Parts: sequence; C-alpha cells; structure tokens
Amino acid sequence: MAIFVIGDLHLSLGSDKPMDKFPGWQGYVQRIRENWLRLVAPDDTVVLAGDTSWGMKLEEAAPDFEFLEQLPGQKLLLKGNHDYWWTTARKMETYFEAQGFHSLHLLHNNAYHVEGLALCGTRSWLFEPDEPHDEKVMNRELGRLRASLQAAGDSGEEKIAFLHYPPVYPGACSPQVIEVMREFGVKRCFYGHLHGASVRAAVQGEVDGLEYRLISADALHFCPHKI
Repeated sequence: MAIFVIGDLHLSLGSDKPMDKFPGWQGYVQRIRENWLRLVAPDDTVVLAGDTSWGMKLEEAAPDFEFLEQLPGQKLLLKGNHDYWWTTARKMETYFEAQGFHSLHLLHNNAYHVEGLALCGTRSWLFEPDEPHDEKVMNRELGRLRASLQAAGDSGEEKIAFLHYPPVYPGACSPQVIEVMREFGVKRCFYGHLHGASVRAAVQGEVDGLEYRLISADALHFCPHKI
C-alpha cells in the first residue's frame, strides 16, 4: 500500500469550464487518468487537496466523481476555494453512498491512519503578503486543522498536514497555521492552490524544521506524488 497526493484537478466533466485553454493544461484529464493508472494500485490511498471539481452542485460534480471512482485507490477529499459543490459532511457522505462512490471520503475535521501515518488537513485560508484576510474564516480553519490533528490521537504515528492554501510564501508565512502544525509535531506539509508562474516561486523544501511541498496538478505535471 502506498500514499499519494495531488491537488487542483479542476475537473469539469459535468460543467462547461475546461482548463485546456490555459497553457500547459491541454489534455489534462487524459493525462491525469494515464498517470494515475500507471502509478496507483487498488489498495493505495490518494489525498486530493482541494479544487477537485468545477461543479456548482453535487449533481453537477457527479461526472467528475464518477471519473475518480473508476480510478484505483481510496480518495480522501479536502475542500478547496473552488469546490462550490461542497455542502455538509453528512450530506456529502450520504450522496456518495447513494451514488455508489465508495472510494470517495472526506478529510474534514477528522484524520485517517494509513501505512503508519496519520493523514490530517483542512482547506486553510487565503494568506498573501501585505493583503488583508478574513480573520473569522481564518480562525474557523485553524479550528478545523486543530480538530483534524487532534483526531489523529497520540499513537506515535507521524502526522502529515494537507492544506489547500499555502501556509508559506516567499518572504512571508501564515504564522497561525504554522503554529498549529508545530503544536502537534507536524514535520511535513503538502499544499496546492498555486498555478502558472506562481509554481516557480512556491516555497518548497525545509523551512525552520518543517518540510513543504506544492502538489497542485500542473506543478506535478498531472502526476500523483508518492509520499
């Protein structure tokens, strides 16, 4: 069993918002499928770090969920800033069950124990240098990150944090998010959200004892990253 991660698939099989018009995204759905089938086995786990589908409602996102369901492995979904279909955990879990999407699960106020690792995470919130952010939403996301890390328990397993929004930028960081990760001993953090020119400027590698990795789909050339 192996663990993979990839974010920002931006699937639009049930909505009219294909990403092929952007540089580097041509044929991205097929590229995702081919790379996934090449790497991921049925007993593997894949964390999807937000912005999975452009669907505005669950019903619009259904073709994208069906696409994922047909791919091997168990999938753990985080919320991204463009996941407008996201509702309540109970409603989504009920919907997945009713539609037969048995390999789709939510990483939201909870944690999963896979291969000796505790997989934790949340969307987090927008933080950019010299730009204001919504303190209320940020505090809510900090609470969700803490809840996820607490749900991992004290088994001694390494806790890995998955976020949609970057907690670090060149020359700046989101100190509250980093503080929570440090509080629970997180050493590795995977994040998405960044595309295009922002990929080249992304903070990656170890910073003050915490290792960061950008895993948005185009940054990974649409190939799931093995942890």
